[in-house]
Amino acid sequence: MANQLIRLDHKHISVVQLQMGEDRILETYINNLSEGAPNAIYGHLQDAGFLYVARMLGGTKLDPTLISALVERWRQETHTFHFPCGECTITLEDVSLQLGLPVDGEVVTGPVLSADWSSTCEQLLGKVPNKFKGSRIEMKWLEDNFKTIEASASDVEKEQFARAFILKLIGGLLMPDKSRNLVHLRWLLLLANLKEAGRLSWGSAVLATLYREMCRATQPEKAKIGGCMLLLQSWAWYRLPFLRPRVDLPYEFPLVIWWNNPARHSGTSTELEDIRLALDQQTEEEFVWMPYANPRIQECIPVKFLANRNIWHVKVPLIVFATVEMHESNRVMRQSGCMQRIPSSPQKLDDLHNIDLQGRLEEDWSSFTKIISRFGSVGTITYQRVNHFSHQSWLHLQITWIGSGIRASHIYCRL
Repeated sequence: MANQLIRLDHKHISVVQLQMGEDRILETYINNLSEGAPNAIYGHLQDAGFLYVARMLGGTKLDPTLISALVERWRQETHTFHFPCGECTITLEDVSLQLGLPVDGEVVTGPVLSADWSSTCEQLLGKVPNKFKGSRIEMKWLEDNFKTIEASASDVEKEQFARAFILKLIGGLLMPDKSRNLVHLRWLLLLANLKEAGRLSWGSAVLATLYREMCRATQPEKAKIGGCMLLLQSWAWYRLPFLRPRVDLPYEFPLVIWWNNPARHSGTSTELEDIRLALDQQTEEEFVWMPYANPRIQECIPVKFLANRNIWHVKVPLIVFATVEMHESNRVMRQSGCMQRIPSSPQKLDDLHNIDLQGRLEEDWSSFTKIISRFGSVGTITYQRVNHFSHQSWLHLQITWIGSGIRASHIYCRL
């Protein structure tokens, strides 16, 4: 069964790295906001579902070495990290609480082209970029042209400023591509009506994009990774405390902004070999399965984010335009405080991983959501909650189920 599950070792960085001349450190990208959202657009950001995530101001730096070590543990077959203590992953719960984005809503999809981008920008942004790169515009143009908004601005101008601010969030923090300085205008089309945009599951779009980027980054020839690296890094710091910097201030919401505070990095591993070794030697007790159960964290979470927690635990395709990735929550039940049972085999998405927007820009990807029918019925998973885990019995179950899939990294030490 292990051979059936771990199918892609032959092209996975964790195996191929053995024959590579030197360790691979991925190039990561973040474009931190230098200015917060002006009060004048708060209402429009709330309508669109971006009010909380708009608090992600500059301050947090990415750790490419940590991110590279995590990607070495990521398995495209299961959309989970394989650690000595078992499988774990970034879920809709993490997106909801770390970023403050809506995860229950309609699919983020639709057309990706406009008949006239200049007219579209004039209408929706109130300004037209001096140049377009295909269907993308430069992030710097957004930063230069939407720094402040006049107190006397009309509601139309406030909406236009809000759309520009959301584009900066998407292109710089939430779903940046590997261009480092461009954002695609397909996102702008979805922001034409901000209240309708608020009915979309932006959180699942961010997670699908991150899954896709991590899957591709497991290929040894890849040098860069896109997607929400802040989410990946913050997820690791909350669950792997032996790798995180120390912050001695109260938690804030969304939880990712806690790392914007002054932090002490003394004693944390900074070399790839050291991080690999720390991950290899971690005990089950060192992995924090339910970090958000901490009462101090619970106190800062708005009630509305806890109202529909069942949505966090569905096994469902995550779709954003041409990207389809499975949310394999049934493989990580312990992250929900539940007993882990042997899960069904993961969906094979090899063919879907080859589909992207390149060469297919004229398609209306809203019809692509019919792909859901391929996966049969999906829904809320029934869990058995437990207050105590028997480590030995559970670990035996996990090893029986995964076999050699859970193993120490064989590349942490280079002679």
